[in-house]
Amino acid sequence: MLRLTAGVVCALLAATSHAQSTAEKLAAAMAAEDRPAGDVARDANRQPIETLAFFGFEDDMRVLELIPGGGWYTRLLAPTLADEGTLYVAIGTGRVEERLMSQPGFEGIKVLNPDVEFERTEPYRRNRANKPYSFGVSDLDMVLTFRNLHNFTAEARGYMNKAAFDALKPGGIYGVVDHTARHNEPVNAPNRRRLDPVLAIDEIVAVGFEYVGSSNVHYRPNDDLTKEVGDESVAGKTDRFTLKFRKP
Repeated sequence: MLRLTAGVVCALLAATSHAQSTAEKLAAAMAAEDRPAGDVARDANRQPIETLAFFGFEDDMRVLELIPGGGWYTRLLAPTLADEGTLYVAIGTGRVEERLMSQPGFEGIKVLNPDVEFERTEPYRRNRANKPYSFGVSDLDMVLTFRNLHNFTAEARGYMNKAAFDALKPGGIYGVVDHTARHNEPVNAPNRRRLDPVLAIDEIVAVGFEYVGSSNVHYRPNDDLTKEVGDESVAGKTDRFTLKFRKP
């Protein structure tokens, strides 16, 4: 039984205060006047505050976002980490570098360029990596990737998961969100941008991570997992798995 000594109470209050500070900074980033309307329209579906809270994200962390794409999450992570933390981005960073990093409040983003090349395979347009690689950093608190692992071959996912493992400090968190595929269903045209969550867990644990758990924040029971994620019947409302791993 936990004894609520003065020290324990102070620690609990400090943790609560820190979590509240992080949530307030995220909310402020979401409410920024220059945030694109298209980004705002996705808030209710993507639920970033709830998602990041599940991963244990805090505003003083050193965080790597993999494959930031157009920067939807980058626009929230960077301002939240600006004062006390650091945001790194790696792989597929071109649009963030060109469109975002020159804007006020985003100058502190650090771009990592791992020594690796990717080749798009056919017929399902998944990226193959030419070799294992490193992000060139260590002792990160968190690595995050949102709806990206499905874009890579199994071998390339293994390289990326191992690079994430090596970049984290002991106890560091790897947070993964992706579109859900049916368990053990072979890759086909409709599911090519989905990933089997059981397979994802197996692959990530295989490089050394401990599986912490999953969240239902992106569970969408109306998605029967048969449609391509861009199909108008499921676009913007696919079922997605949200998985949390820890480096021992």
